Amino acid sequence: MTTLFVAWQASDSSRAWFPIGRLDASAAKDEYVFRYTRGALQAQKRSGFEPLVAFPEFERRYESHELFPLFKNRVLDPGRKDFAEYLEWLALDPERADPIEILSLTGGERQTDSLEVFPKVNKLADGTFNSRFFLHGLRHVSDAARQRAEVLVAGEPLQVAIEVNNPATGLAVQLQTGDCHVLGWAPRYLVQDLCAAIAKHASIGAKVTRINRADAPSARRVLIELTGGLPSSVEPMTADEYEVLES
Repeated sequence: MTTLFVAWQASDSSRAWFPIGRLDASAAKDEYVFRYTRGALQAQKRSGFEPLVAFPEFERRYESHELFPLFKNRVLDPGRKDFAEYLEWLALDPERADPIEILSLTGGERQTDSLEVFPKVNKLADGTFNSRFFLHGLRHVSDAARQRAEVLVAGEPLQVAIEVNNPATGLAVQLQTGDCHVLGWAPRYLVQDLCAAIAKHASIGAKVTRINRADAPSARRVLIELTGGLPSSVEPMTADEYEVLES
C-alpha cells in the first residue's frame, strides 16, 4: 500500500496547515482506504475545521475499489492532449504512472479549496529514506538565484540547510547551490522530521533530478531528490497529528 496524507490550510489569520487525513492505496489491487487523523481534531479545535463533504464522519473508515473522486479529480485527465507533456514534467513513465504517483509529486492542489496531498516518507530497514518533490518558492528568491536556477543541470548536488526565521513558516529547510544561492525550500511536510534528523547530525543530501523550462510553471520547474540516513530515534510522520482516527 502507498500512503498519502491530506493537509488542510486554515482560512483564519494563522493560515496554518494541518494533516487531517490519510489515504492508503493499492492501485494494483483496486483498494483505497481513507481515514481522518488526529490533526483533523487539532484543526477543528484551533481553526474550525469541519469534516469534508466526501467524508462526513471523523471516526469512520472509508473504503472503495476505485480512487475516491476527491483525489481522482486532482489528477489531469489522461485524455487531454497535453497529458504526455505533463508526465514528462513529472519524470514519470507513461506506461507505469498511476494517479497516486502523480498526486505524490503534484500535491493535487486546486484553487477552489484549501487541501493538499503529500506522500508518507518511509524509513527503510537500514535507516535510509528517499523523497522526491518539486522545489518550493523559486518565485520568491532573489533575481540572482533565479538566474542561477536557469543553468542548473540534472544530477547537480544541492546543499540542505535549516532556516530558523522564515517569515512565513518560522522553521524551514533551504535548498542551496554549491555556490551558496538559495534556490527555494523543501515542502513544509518534511520540515519537522528533517530538522529533528539534522539536529542529531544525520546525513542529508539533495540533488536536481530534472529541470523543466519553457512553458513549465515555476512550481513545476525543478524536481529534487532528497536522500539520507535517519537516526533510530527519528521515524518520519509518526507524530500524534498523523495518527488515524477510527472507531
